[in-house]
Amino acid sequence: MTAPDRLSLSPRLEISRILTGLWQVADIEKDGTAMDPEAGADALAAYVARGFDTFDMADHYGSAEIVAGRLLSRHDGADRPLAFTKWCPPPGPMTADVVRAGVEERLARLGVDRVDLLQFHWWSFAHPAWLDALHEMARLRDEGLIAEIGVTNFDAAHLRLALSDGVPLVSNQVSFSLIDRRAAGALSAVCADTGCRLLAYGTLCGGFLSERWLGAEDPARIGDWSKMKYRRFIDTAGGWEAFQGVLRAADTVARRHGVSLANVATRWVLEQPAVAGVIVGARLGEADHADDNARLFSFALTDADKAELEAAFAGTQMVPGDCGDEYRRPPFLTASGDLSHHLDAVPQAHPAEDLSGRDAARVSSGTVWEDIAGYCRARREGRRIVVSGTTATAGADRAVAPEDAGAQTTYVLDRILAAIAALGGSAEDVIRTRIYITDPADVEAISRAHGRVFDAVRPANTLVVVAGLIGDHRVEIEAEAALPD
Repeated sequence: MTAPDRLSLSPRLEISRILTGLWQVADIEKDGTAMDPEAGADALAAYVARGFDTFDMADHYGSAEIVAGRLLSRHDGADRPLAFTKWCPPPGPMTADVVRAGVEERLARLGVDRVDLLQFHWWSFAHPAWLDALHEMARLRDEGLIAEIGVTNFDAAHLRLALSDGVPLVSNQVSFSLIDRRAAGALSAVCADTGCRLLAYGTLCGGFLSERWLGAEDPARIGDWSKMKYRRFIDTAGGWEAFQGVLRAADTVARRHGVSLANVATRWVLEQPAVAGVIVGARLGEADHADDNARLFSFALTDADKAELEAAFAGTQMVPGDCGDEYRRPPFLTASGDLSHHLDAVPQAHPAEDLSGRDAARVSSGTVWEDIAGYCRARREGRRIVVSGTTATAGADRAVAPEDAGAQTTYVLDRILAAIAALGGSAEDVIRTRIYITDPADVEAISRAHGRVFDAVRPANTLVVVAGLIGDHRVEIEAEAALPD
């Protein structure tokens, strides 16, 4: 049997390029019956014996961390399998104590002294504590509790922002498949610039990218969570018939190489330059696809194969937005569908303060200059919201990403939209922005970051080059919004 290829994700982390995903443990346990940890570890050991020694899980994948921990307890030294997990905290203040507690819970459930790769997920970038959390994780990495840090479902702009702010990220785990090709765009460009790599999940669209569905009727009912999620991707990409066109092209390529359709789907993702590894799910104790997965490394796609697939892509639509948007804005492409109720429950980083006796409110963001100069971050009078000149300031006075004007702009706009949201508005209500920059060479990066947020809104805008801004700030932005009646 062909052994899986290996790759150095970092100098101290060599991985199997097929990672075994354990998200289906949660689906198996959804009736409330926990998996037997030793039996689950036996199933994982069978994968290790075939060379698939890298496992991916999360804090909310049922008992997956506990099962993986039982496997790790059977190994000592250099032959120990790798257990990658995710920490997905609810938005709120990310103090040193909060982050340490989250990491220590992962260590306890896995039964280890150090997490091999801890991947961080954040629901809403409007709450700026995500950057605080990553810097705290970097300190725990230096302390030895984490080997490497990754993120999951970050879009290109916020991945670049984190890297430009000095967070030592080695990976970003995102959806990537023949159906969802967003990661081949801006996100791959960031990886090419920085050396960060992608770990791709959803490469088989929950099992839809297989011979079983080739020529099949559009299913009326879908039972498991994974297929519920990826059916939404299929519908968004053009529907069942467009999906069948991709299946037919992948099947033609598969027959040419004497491999499975799933092999072709996975191989296409694996050959993308930014991709370090692909995550293929396993239903422990129910199905073992290790032999088929190993055939993935027995062939490579030719130019003719790629042309066949590209022709099929032309019959589909691109999934809108960037990677991770499916969790943060419509169309919500998750198993449960619309997440707006969840996002509405995310606490405001800086709640509004009503001004008594009048239809007005204000928001303060806690920077030192607000108290010194006596101003607020944003103020609402009736239906009008005005936002003060805003810089990329984290905490009281730290300049974020001082060498990257585009990254600073992303952070600034997050702060502005958070203030507007606290006063009852949204990006769609913004009617004017004014941008002040110090270096004309930064115009394009700043403009692209502005366009990423406001392309559909198109507020009035003015951009001015000024002699200088205070400290390490390369851009300052103010905004106005008008709330609908």
